[in-house]
Amino acid sequence: MRKYVLEYKEIVVYAVMAVFIGLVVGLLDTLFGKVLLFISDFRDNHIVYLIPFLSLAGLFIVYVYQKIGKDTNKGMSLVFAAGNEELQEIPKRMIPLTIIGTWITHLFGGSAGREGVAVLIGGTFSHAIGRKIPYKNASKIMLITGMAAGFGGLFETPFAATFFALEVLVVGKLEYLALFPALIAALVASSVSHFLGLEKYSVHLDVAVSMNSQTIVKTVVLGVFFGIVGGLFAYLLGHAKQTIGKKIPDLSKRIFFAGIVTSVLLLILHMGRYSGLGTNLIAASFNGESIYSYDWVLKSILTIITLAAGFQGGEVTPIFSIGASLGVWLAPLFGLPIEFVAALGYASVFASATNTLIAPALIGAEVFGFEYLPFFLLAVCAAYVFNGNHSIYGGQKNLF
Repeated sequence: MRKYVLEYKEIVVYAVMAVFIGLVVGLLDTLFGKVLLFISDFRDNHIVYLIPFLSLAGLFIVYVYQKIGKDTNKGMSLVFAAGNEELQEIPKRMIPLTIIGTWITHLFGGSAGREGVAVLIGGTFSHAIGRKIPYKNASKIMLITGMAAGFGGLFETPFAATFFALEVLVVGKLEYLALFPALIAALVASSVSHFLGLEKYSVHLDVAVSMNSQTIVKTVVLGVFFGIVGGLFAYLLGHAKQTIGKKIPDLSKRIFFAGIVTSVLLLILHMGRYSGLGTNLIAASFNGESIYSYDWVLKSILTIITLAAGFQGGEVTPIFSIGASLGVWLAPLFGLPIEFVAALGYASVFASATNTLIAPALIGAEVFGFEYLPFFLLAVCAAYVFNGNHSIYGGQKNLF
């Protein structure tokens, strides 16, 4: 009887801490997200005046990290190292440094995402709490809880956030002990950010698609295409980081020269169309606006250059834009509704690039509607199988 009392006590402790983590991380996500959206709008209205200074902004980011951050420029790699018990403590100063670095990157036009910052905020904060809880694996359980809160608070997709945090650290292994607190924290963080007015992206996908043999085959084949693209993106990103690191080991020189190249490309390629998060491409994909057949290629290239150079930010929102714009291009070839295929691409390229399975299907359902969940599962499964076992997260472990 005493054994079960102790187990229930531990569950209650984790649940209470999950609520606290969700509240704090939801607040931080809201602050980060609202400022980022303001910065993005400001940049879009002053493209010509800001993008040329991206390289100088990069030098400032490097200077701040070298003076204050030390090894915190490793970002998500430290979170993965802590999750895989290779690092005892995540430096807390990484939270403000990464937030500020990401704001600066976006202000001056870098093609980057935001989820890495949110997951890092949640993971760093919760891991510090977990180290003070006297239970076995508490720090890891709390780390996963915070990662779920970070993702859920930013995107307001708590179910996808929960499984993303459970899946992403180790491919082939789910930390079920963290399921309950992770879900609580993701729900609380999502509710907090929604209450405080952080914008959630969702689409009312009102298309009629029948679940018949022809549609099933087409959905699976599309998933294969999306899987190859997502896997290729992850591979090229990792390869670019290694190559540019060897060719230009000095981070200041690397970010300066890569920043110049990126600025020039961003300006000559449709005047900033591929700057920032890529939400403009996502909106265009579902609003019947112009999407060029090469949008997904150029967004991929510029995101890879930006992140490989050392600028701050995540990869996931650009990946969403890559998948959606690719879907728009593929839809006519398969004779399926454009918005439907764009939605499949949105979820499936994310699945492939992150090497996760359950979370992408759920994010598709939470963004576009649960009535399409069977199609998301089909496409995501195919993408997961055909991604070449690559991941944008270099610290991700793989049991296969």
